[in-house]
Amino acid sequence: MLLTILVFLLILSVIVLIHELGHFFVAKKLGIKVEEFGFGFPPRVFGIKRGETVYSINWLPIGGFVKLYGEDEAGGGKLKVQSTKLKVTDEKRAFFARSIPQRAAVVVAGIVMNVLLAIVIFYLFLTASGFKTELPLLGNFRFFGVNQSEKTEIIISAVSKNSPAQNAGLAPYSQIVSLNGEKITDASLLTRIINANKGKEIEVSWQDPKTKKISTASLTPRVFPPPKEGAIGIAFFGVKTAVLSYDTLPQKIASGVIHPANLLVYNLSIMVKLIGISFEEKTLVPVSEGVSGPIGIYSLVATILKIPSMKESVLQILHLAGILSISLAFFNILPIPALDGGRLFFIGMEVALGKKISRRIEGHAHAVGMVILLTLILLITFKDITRIMRGGISP
Repeated sequence: MLLTILVFLLILSVIVLIHELGHFFVAKKLGIKVEEFGFGFPPRVFGIKRGETVYSINWLPIGGFVKLYGEDEAGGGKLKVQSTKLKVTDEKRAFFARSIPQRAAVVVAGIVMNVLLAIVIFYLFLTASGFKTELPLLGNFRFFGVNQSEKTEIIISAVSKNSPAQNAGLAPYSQIVSLNGEKITDASLLTRIINANKGKEIEVSWQDPKTKKISTASLTPRVFPPPKEGAIGIAFFGVKTAVLSYDTLPQKIASGVIHPANLLVYNLSIMVKLIGISFEEKTLVPVSEGVSGPIGIYSLVATILKIPSMKESVLQILHLAGILSISLAFFNILPIPALDGGRLFFIGMEVALGKKISRRIEGHAHAVGMVILLTLILLITFKDITRIMRGGISP
């Protein structure tokens, strides 16, 4: 548990701090006063003032912020709207008084840093994995800029009591590797071999989902099984996997950029499908099941750390960190108040209208956005806890 907490905090800290450092360094470079550099959201645990900036650690470790002088309070993780006006002598150091290009540069800097971090992480990941990786495949998605092949794994979802499968030692979530020495590549092959050998002893090999150990045993499919149990007493489902290989030199050079772009487009396509299903079925369940918050990420880290192979465990942690970094960059660029994209939206409105938007109106919008985001995080956290209690979150 201690290792899981440390790795979880390390991943979250690096991703958040890199993002906020982007805002911080660009603001400092432009001479904008940085009032606070915070990890997590208030209330504050403690803070240290160095020069004109307070460096703080806050109680809610779900993000971070850089509070710029002349920025609304939501920029500092607070929900109130500042109504007092700055003194004229301070305006040259204020964020709101800077030109549109300068304000846009400060806002975009965090997003750019997360994109760059993701690229670096995926270069490390792909180099260490020999420029080959596998991803669960939903639908017929084709990844670009990489050689793609597909395979299907048969996963056991349930094992009947006192069945040949249970007596042989098979358990739920194990992967059936082979029957009678023949590699199982799809459900129809599995069914065909079992039906052709009813009443005859066959050899089955399977892989444990946690230890990745492959076991082999003999069992005899029943000629007349109990109702709804099947000849060997298992329920199963197929999992399609995309095998991605960056083989040529140009593919390898571009892989650190292509891979996160592929992942982002792929995840967005899945989310669009889930949203479509939610509309059709008039329920938020499909969408909610496809989203995880801090607790879900912590559970995923715990699952990854259980992988026996140290190399595989490190690779999966790198992969997770890369996905989180590129996801944070994309989420932050959405035009949602309180996020970087929301601030860019107001800058864009200023360009379109030819005049500044009321600071009070913008402040209220970001405060409301912050409330909505924190509420969503609480709801997602509750959902993650419920999922873990009823069976866990798997990678």
